[in-house]
Amino acid sequence: MSEPFHAAGGDAAGIPEAGRALWDLAIDAAGVGTFDLDPVTGTLTWDDRMLALFGYARSEFGGTVDAFRQRVHPDDLPRVLTALQSAVDTCGTFEVECRVVRPDGTRWVQARGRTLCDESGAAVRLLGAAYDTTVVHEGETRTTRVLETMSAAFYALDRQWRFSYVNAEAERLLGRPREELLGGNLWALYPATVGSQFEASYTRAMDSGESVVFDAYYPEPLNGWYELRVWPSPDGLGVYFLDVTARKAALSRAALLSEATAALTDTLVPEEAVARLARIVVPALGSACIVTLVDDDADPQDWRRQLRDLSWWHDQPELRPVLDRYARARLPDFDDRSLVSQALREGRPIVVHDAAEAIAATLRSPETQQLIRQLAPRSAVMQPMRARGRTLGLLTIYWNDRDEPRQEDLDTIAELGGRAGLALDNARLYEQQRRLAEGLQRSLLTAPPEPNHLQIVVRYEPAAAAAEVGGDWYDAFMQADGATMLVIGDVVGHDVNAAAAMGQVRGLLRGIAATTGDGPAAVLSRLDSAMDLLRVGTTATAAVARFEQTPEERDIGLTRLTWSNAGHPPPVLIGSDGGVVVLDGGVSGQDEADLLLGIDPQSHRREFEIRIMRPATLLLYTDGLVEQRGQSLDDGLARLVATARELVAAGLGLDDLCDELLDRMLPERSQDDVAITAVRLHPLDRPRPAEAGPQVIPPGVPDPPD
Repeated sequence: MSEPFHAAGGDAAGIPEAGRALWDLAIDAAGVGTFDLDPVTGTLTWDDRMLALFGYARSEFGGTVDAFRQRVHPDDLPRVLTALQSAVDTCGTFEVECRVVRPDGTRWVQARGRTLCDESGAAVRLLGAAYDTTVVHEGETRTTRVLETMSAAFYALDRQWRFSYVNAEAERLLGRPREELLGGNLWALYPATVGSQFEASYTRAMDSGESVVFDAYYPEPLNGWYELRVWPSPDGLGVYFLDVTARKAALSRAALLSEATAALTDTLVPEEAVARLARIVVPALGSACIVTLVDDDADPQDWRRQLRDLSWWHDQPELRPVLDRYARARLPDFDDRSLVSQALREGRPIVVHDAAEAIAATLRSPETQQLIRQLAPRSAVMQPMRARGRTLGLLTIYWNDRDEPRQEDLDTIAELGGRAGLALDNARLYEQQRRLAEGLQRSLLTAPPEPNHLQIVVRYEPAAAAAEVGGDWYDAFMQADGATMLVIGDVVGHDVNAAAAMGQVRGLLRGIAATTGDGPAAVLSRLDSAMDLLRVGTTATAAVARFEQTPEERDIGLTRLTWSNAGHPPPVLIGSDGGVVVLDGGVSGQDEADLLLGIDPQSHRREFEIRIMRPATLLLYTDGLVEQRGQSLDDGLARLVATARELVAAGLGLDDLCDELLDRMLPERSQDDVAITAVRLHPLDRPRPAEAGPQVIPPGVPDPPD
């Protein structure tokens, strides 16, 4: 044990007077007061700074522990005296922070001391110092006040993973009072955090000293998504977190609606547009779903015949066969009280509680009643799919796990019903337009003639993104002298207006060629003049080819081909030797095609002529066959020639050749219409082949010689 300490001045303390002066200056500058307690006599000695800390004048201080006790806040006094007695009894240290009630107000004081003992171990002195910590506490109070009024949740963990602070919002979100949380271990209070992203992220922040930001889901009883920001400190972790469950649900809802919209708009076929909905809705919105279409062509007096269940799905694989049997049987089995018919009549969603029994009560067959009871939905909604004031279908969604649908689910289903209804209506409007276009197309693009030993094949492939009609056209007909004329053309535009203009141009060309008997160049010149005179108001490209023979040419197996080109892609000729030739400058000396129709009616039209040996094939086509996105006309022509050579080498008939050309040349979703007119000249010294069809020649056209 150390020698007993007698506080009787500098020498007794073992400190030189000069050093003592410096010590006094240091503690005075720091605002530290000193005290000396004799535990045997109860004498308490304070310096001036200590007297000031406790609000005493020197004359007021009695020099006893009672003076100290009178100034300590009553709520803090028991623990302060306990700490003081413990330090004396154990010859240990004394450390306490308490409130001091002074005449001018309450202050916080931090005191620390050490007990000195004699050789027998009895306490003879308790020496220490104290200083004012009110400013620190005021700062902590302000911080606490801010944390308590925050709308975000915050808690602090010490390095043993115990809660050391919890604000009011954290108390609410964590679902426990702070009295239960403070001092409690995180992993014990919230066992689902163990082995989860919570544990991994918290541990990483504690070990690395770096902040961590993450989203995580905590199951029941919290059952929510949280966005967390974790800051490490020497004392542990500070955790700021927000409940983002609603945001996650909104994002999930947006993703579901986006997926459904993509599925609905990916096709313009009504059945395809809505058939995909059932598997999108389940399990995101419900346990099971049935998608029903309203058939416009059905008997309007019988609502059962108007409806057709198109698709269905269940989230439980073992119940899918049951749902399949129920969906196939339910519509004819409903009576007039059916909730489905009510939703159809009223055009509003019908929410059903105790759904299995409520629906079974409107079914007539015990077998169908048993099926819905086996499916056992606890709640359901029948949501009409409406657009432009009409109900076009119904979404029936069942829940096996809840007695009542959540409002957010009903809102999502309502929006989904609106989108599905609009997609259905758009698809049906498109279908009506497509049928109208098909009728118009059939009236404009007539079947070709079947002259002697000439086989003519025509094809029309509409653009994938447009109605099945456009400005491309083909034609084939015979003139009064027995010559056969083929035409391919393309009016600028890709819509019904272009088709109407095409009909005018095609009709004019056909009439001019039939009544005048002119060759290709003269026919195109007259057509240009007629378009200008009649104010057709469009531009077009066209290529016209004519096949004819003199008796002498017939005798030696030759056929004369003449053609003229108004800004159109050049014809392609497949010769008797299998060679493929583009009829441009390489054969005719033609550097480029003549001017388009509808620009200058005085433009000179050139005509070119060759004699060809049978068998031979001529291809006329529109630019959609050889001009695609990312492909020039020259590259497209090269592809066409190469493909034609392969098909000719394969010995394909003309029909198959045209079909293969379209399959190989066109992308899956072509951006342009394509028309083809192809003629194959079969040898005259053999019987007319069956694939050329029966010989059909218009009245007034002379029969060909035997």
